[in-house]
Amino acid sequence: MRSILNNGTLGGMALLMALSTFFSTSAGGLFALRNKDRLHLVLGFSAGLILGVVAFDLLPEISRLAQQTAVPFQAPMIALAAGFLGFHIIEKAVLIHSAHEGEYGVHSHGHPSVGVASALALAGHSLTDGIAIGLAFQVSPTAGIGVALAVIGHDFADGLNTVGLLLANRNSRRQVFKYLALDALTPLVGAALTLFIHVPDSGLLIYLGVFAGFLLYIGASDVLPQAHAKRPSSGALTLTVAGAAAMYVVVGLLP
Repeated sequence: MRSILNNGTLGGMALLMALSTFFSTSAGGLFALRNKDRLHLVLGFSAGLILGVVAFDLLPEISRLAQQTAVPFQAPMIALAAGFLGFHIIEKAVLIHSAHEGEYGVHSHGHPSVGVASALALAGHSLTDGIAIGLAFQVSPTAGIGVALAVIGHDFADGLNTVGLLLANRNSRRQVFKYLALDALTPLVGAALTLFIHVPDSGLLIYLGVFAGFLLYIGASDVLPQAHAKRPSSGALTLTVAGAAAMYVVVGLLP
């Protein structure tokens, strides 16, 4: 595998492509922010995107890496279950901590701490997106561009999901912009890190399992229920299906 550190051109290309994800993520987040009065529709679409990311992007990548590294497929599946249950435990701990709000007549499904935890996890995923771009350019320019195009395509959904989760959990507008900026910048940081470090595929495999479990949890227990909680509608349901279909198309058509 070629080292980007010894090839300034490839390193520059990786950073440039990672920078493009900044605009993709920002566009998705701003779209969600400007349509917050129709948040139930945004959340419905986000739920479909989350399902699509897991089913059509993360799980196939986990399968490919497991075969490539000869790591038993059971290992990332254990990581998936750990990610699902781990975030469930964390969320319930936050809810228990905030339960005293009920003593003062405050009843709300949304909790800012849960929104922040979700946004930080998505930012962590964006960091690995940048790492993936950088490592792909270490293989070849063609591989790097292919991976970058795929990342740019689904980072729009990352921005949308980040803002949607923060708004759904009653975070302030200032918090929304702060964590959207973090999510948008982390791919560039990840790509820059690959100039100096190498992440083993086995380590990435376990991370992808944990992140898939996290996404399944927030999609099934947080995003989708809130999309239908206050304003049940066929529109939100249709957009959930459309979100999953859109991610299928993005993953299927891009290299």
